[in-house]
Amino acid sequence: MAFIQKDKVFSKRWIINYSLITIGAFILAAGFVLFITPYKIVPGGVYGIAIMIHYLIGSPVGLTALFMDVPLTIIGIKVLGPRFGYKTVVGFLLTAFFVDGITYIYGDLPLVPNEPLLSAIFGGVFLGTGLGMIFKSKATSGGTDIIAMILSRYTHLPVGQLLIYVDSAIVLIGLLVFQDWRIPLYSLIVIYITGKVIDTILQGLDYDKTLFIISDKHEEIRAKIIDDLNRGGTYIKAKGMYNGDDKTVIFTVVNRRELAMLQDYINHIDPHAFVTVINANEILGEGFKSLNEKVNS
Repeated sequence: MAFIQKDKVFSKRWIINYSLITIGAFILAAGFVLFITPYKIVPGGVYGIAIMIHYLIGSPVGLTALFMDVPLTIIGIKVLGPRFGYKTVVGFLLTAFFVDGITYIYGDLPLVPNEPLLSAIFGGVFLGTGLGMIFKSKATSGGTDIIAMILSRYTHLPVGQLLIYVDSAIVLIGLLVFQDWRIPLYSLIVIYITGKVIDTILQGLDYDKTLFIISDKHEEIRAKIIDDLNRGGTYIKAKGMYNGDDKTVIFTVVNRRELAMLQDYINHIDPHAFVTVINANEILGEGFKSLNEKVNS
């Protein structure tokens, strides 16, 4: 199946991927043990359920999550086919081992006592960093991701949307179990920060800006972009909606310093130009990080 990417055993890529999974699983586990579990925060996923069960019957969080991950993965393979490779299995096995291992060595007290908000923030950073490293190895987190995929097959709704529904339901169940409105509020903070950190790990921190420029002085602007800023760009032929005139749209990408220089220049030669500036999360291609470097990093 196209979903499974196999790395040659002990190759450089294999070593990098499994190192990412191991380190990521440890950071993820540390986030749960040090920041999340002690404050009964329920950040969705199987670990959110495992934390609730832990406080209800006293079962180990890692082992409880593992007992859910294994059957979910088996069901996922039966329903969806072999989408979940060895790396995903290794990921959730190591995470469960590290969660219970760190708990055994460190204990179940929070790293920062009486600071649930600070713990929610740093818990989200730890969870996002760990998951981001696991995702970077081309593995998945398993768990509720599989539930969302199965539901998507039968409902035809997007997986991402269903994952939000599933995790939100788990957070609400946490409210019912712990009878404390602060729990879902802290949980939402963790979920939000986790997502942002995952995006940063996978996409990097980019300060580049995407520009769409409509101006009758497009040739002068082109010269400024190519000769002074040493950037490239693309002409896009367009037609004005109001009067139907032919227009030339410049599409280019610059950094923040170059943006200020270019805006000042455009204002000087054509103050009536139309400029759209968009934050570029990631730029791949000539002059920036190559697509090959991105895929193989």
